[in-house]
Amino acid sequence: MTVGWEIPEAEIDFRFVASGGPGGQHANRSNTKVDATFNIAESPSMPEGLRQRVMERLGQTVRATVDDERSQLRNRQIAIERLRGRVAAAGKVERPRRATKPTRGSKKRRVEAKRQRSDLKRGRQKPGRDD
Repeated sequence: MTVGWEIPEAEIDFRFVASGGPGGQHANRSNTKVDATFNIAESPSMPEGLRQRVMERLGQTVRATVDDERSQLRNRQIAIERLRGRVAAAGKVERPRRATKPTRGSKKRRVEAKRQRSDLKRGRQKPGRDD
């Protein structure tokens, strides 16, 4: 993911709870909902620079709650993917934007579009108005 680092599964705390909603033969009766929590501040394997960037954006802990599937194992996998995705996105170093000037062509197109819009609106006016 970011800088070749990925959250180890051993550092993720999992809780399994029953999903809300009405029961059925199986649905929402089993403890298939997964609440996965990763403590960024106490992670021994996370590089310090990455830890600072991620904590600035996400705080000390990041959580993913998943009850998309009927399988506890599949919900667990989805939760891990979401946690890793959030940490990777937060740890990304964004390049600073370099200011650029509009090109001659873009200026010309903008002015032409304004002129066409002005002509269109002028065509809607009542004849004989002198404004």
